[in-house]
Amino acid sequence: MSTDTPAYVAIGANLGDAQATVRRAMDDLAALPHTRLTARSSLYRSAPFEAQGPDFINAVVELRTSLDPLALLAELQRLEAEAGRERPYRNAPRTLDLDLLRHGDATMQSAVLTLPHPRSGERAFVLLPLAEIAPALVTAAQLERVAGQRIERL
Repeated sequence: MSTDTPAYVAIGANLGDAQATVRRAMDDLAALPHTRLTARSSLYRSAPFEAQGPDFINAVVELRTSLDPLALLAELQRLEAEAGRERPYRNAPRTLDLDLLRHGDATMQSAVLTLPHPRSGERAFVLLPLAEIAPALVTAAQLERVAGQRIERL
Protein backbone atom coordinates (compact mmCIF):
# COMPACT_ATOMS: atom_id res chain seq x y z
CA MET A 1 0.00 0.00 0.00
CA SER A 2 1.44 3.40 -0.91
CA THR A 3 1.65 6.18 1.63
CA ASP A 4 1.32 9.06 -0.79
CA THR A 5 -1.43 11.35 0.50
CA PRO A 6 -0.20 14.22 2.66
CA ALA A 7 -2.31 14.77 5.75
CA TYR A 8 -1.87 17.40 8.44
CA VAL A 9 -2.85 16.79 12.05
CA ALA A 10 -2.99 19.41 14.80
CA ILE A 11 -2.05 18.14 18.25
CA GLY A 12 -3.03 19.84 21.49
CA ALA A 13 -3.13 19.10 25.20
CA ASN A 14 -3.65 21.13 28.36
CA LEU A 15 -4.01 18.55 31.14
CA GLY A 16 -1.27 16.58 32.85
CA ASP A 17 2.23 16.73 31.34
CA ALA A 18 1.03 18.31 28.11
CA GLN A 19 4.48 18.58 26.49
CA ALA A 20 5.15 14.87 27.05
CA THR A 21 1.66 14.03 25.78
CA VAL A 22 2.15 16.00 22.56
CA ARG A 23 5.58 14.43 21.94
CA ARG A 24 4.17 10.94 22.60
CA ALA A 25 1.27 11.66 20.22
CA MET A 26 3.79 12.54 17.49
CA ASP A 27 5.46 9.16 18.00
CA ASP A 28 2.08 7.39 18.05
CA LEU A 29 1.08 9.10 14.79
CA ALA A 30 4.35 7.97 13.22
CA ALA A 31 3.44 4.38 14.12
CA LEU A 32 -0.02 4.36 12.52
CA PRO A 33 -0.59 1.66 9.90
CA HIS A 34 0.05 2.62 6.26
CA THR A 35 1.34 5.97 7.47
CA ARG A 36 4.65 7.72 7.99
CA LEU A 37 5.41 10.97 9.74
CA THR A 38 7.30 13.31 7.40
CA ALA A 39 7.45 16.57 9.38
CA ARG A 40 6.82 17.78 12.90
CA SER A 41 6.60 21.37 14.07
CA SER A 42 8.09 22.84 17.18
CA LEU A 43 5.95 22.85 20.29
CA TYR A 44 3.96 26.01 21.01
CA ARG A 45 2.28 27.26 24.18
CA SER A 46 -1.02 29.04 23.61
CA ALA A 47 -3.80 30.51 25.68
CA PRO A 48 -7.06 28.55 25.53
CA PHE A 49 -9.07 29.68 22.49
CA GLU A 50 -12.83 29.38 22.92
CA ALA A 51 -11.93 26.96 25.71
CA GLN A 52 -11.10 26.92 29.42
CA GLY A 53 -8.32 25.66 31.63
CA PRO A 54 -4.54 25.95 31.58
CA ASP A 55 -2.49 26.96 28.55
CA PHE A 56 -2.28 24.44 25.74
CA ILE A 57 0.76 22.83 24.22
CA ASN A 58 0.26 22.57 20.45
CA ALA A 59 2.03 21.23 17.39
CA VAL A 60 1.23 20.13 13.84
CA VAL A 61 2.58 17.10 11.99
CA GLU A 62 2.61 16.13 8.36
CA LEU A 63 1.83 12.51 7.60
CA ARG A 64 1.98 10.58 4.35
CA THR A 65 -0.77 7.99 4.45
CA SER A 66 -2.79 5.59 2.38
CA LEU A 67 -5.58 5.63 4.96
CA ASP A 68 -8.70 7.40 3.70
CA PRO A 69 -9.89 10.41 5.71
CA LEU A 70 -12.44 8.50 7.81
CA ALA A 71 -10.02 5.68 8.58
CA LEU A 72 -7.39 8.23 9.63
CA LEU A 73 -9.98 10.03 11.78
CA ALA A 74 -10.83 6.73 13.48
CA GLU A 75 -7.14 6.21 14.29
CA LEU A 76 -6.89 9.75 15.70
CA GLN A 77 -9.93 9.17 17.90
CA ARG A 78 -8.46 5.85 19.08
CA LEU A 79 -5.24 7.61 20.12
CA GLU A 80 -7.26 10.30 21.94
CA ALA A 81 -9.21 7.62 23.83
CA GLU A 82 -6.01 5.77 24.75
CA ALA A 83 -4.67 9.06 26.16
CA GLY A 84 -7.75 9.37 28.39
CA ARG A 85 -9.59 11.97 26.31
CA GLU A 86 -13.03 12.70 27.68
CA ARG A 87 -15.64 14.95 26.10
CA PRO A 88 -17.79 16.15 29.01
CA TYR A 89 -18.69 19.37 27.14
CA ARG A 90 -17.64 21.32 24.06
CA ASN A 91 -14.11 22.74 24.31
CA ALA A 92 -13.45 21.13 27.70
CA PRO A 93 -9.83 20.89 28.87
CA ARG A 94 -8.26 17.84 27.28
CA THR A 95 -5.53 15.31 27.81
CA LEU A 96 -5.10 15.05 24.03
CA ASP A 97 -6.80 16.61 21.03
CA LEU A 98 -5.99 15.44 17.50
CA ASP A 99 -7.62 17.36 14.65
CA LEU A 100 -7.36 16.30 11.03
CA LEU A 101 -6.71 19.62 9.27
CA ARG A 102 -6.23 18.43 5.69
CA HIS A 103 -6.12 15.14 3.82
CA GLY A 104 -4.57 15.78 0.44
CA ASP A 105 -6.98 17.86 -1.63
CA ALA A 106 -10.02 16.14 -0.13
CA THR A 107 -13.07 18.22 0.61
CA MET A 108 -15.73 16.66 2.75
CA GLN A 109 -18.59 17.72 4.97
CA SER A 110 -20.29 15.10 7.10
CA ALA A 111 -21.58 14.72 10.63
CA VAL A 112 -18.20 13.38 11.74
CA LEU A 113 -15.62 15.14 9.55
CA THR A 114 -15.25 18.36 7.60
CA LEU A 115 -12.21 18.84 5.37
CA PRO A 116 -10.35 21.05 5.24
CA HIS A 117 -10.87 21.73 8.94
CA PRO A 118 -13.41 24.57 9.03
CA ARG A 119 -11.86 26.67 11.81
CA SER A 120 -8.13 26.10 11.36
CA GLY A 121 -7.67 29.47 9.65
CA GLU A 122 -8.94 31.28 12.76
CA ARG A 123 -6.47 29.77 15.21
CA ALA A 124 -2.88 30.85 15.77
CA PHE A 125 -2.18 27.52 17.51
CA VAL A 126 -2.86 25.78 14.19
CA LEU A 127 -1.54 28.34 11.71
CA LEU A 128 1.88 29.02 13.27
CA PRO A 129 2.98 25.38 13.58
CA LEU A 130 1.45 24.58 10.17
CA ALA A 131 3.33 27.48 8.59
CA GLU A 132 6.55 26.13 10.13
CA ILE A 133 6.28 22.78 8.33
CA ALA A 134 4.12 23.65 5.29
CA PRO A 135 4.46 27.39 4.59
CA ALA A 136 2.63 27.14 1.26
CA LEU A 137 -0.56 26.20 3.12
CA VAL A 138 -0.71 29.38 5.22
CA THR A 139 -1.18 32.89 3.86
CA ALA A 140 0.15 36.14 5.27
CA ALA A 141 -3.45 37.34 5.57
CA GLN A 142 -4.32 34.35 7.76
CA LEU A 143 -1.34 35.02 10.02
CA GLU A 144 -2.31 38.69 10.26
CA ARG A 145 -5.86 37.78 11.37
CA VAL A 146 -4.56 35.72 14.32
CA ALA A 147 -1.74 38.08 15.33
CA GLY A 148 -3.57 39.11 18.51
CA GLN A 149 -3.81 35.55 19.90
CA ARG A 150 -1.26 34.73 22.61
CA ILE A 151 1.14 32.02 21.47
CA GLU A 152 4.83 31.32 21.97
CA ARG A 153 7.17 28.86 20.30
CA LEU A 154 8.93 26.66 22.87
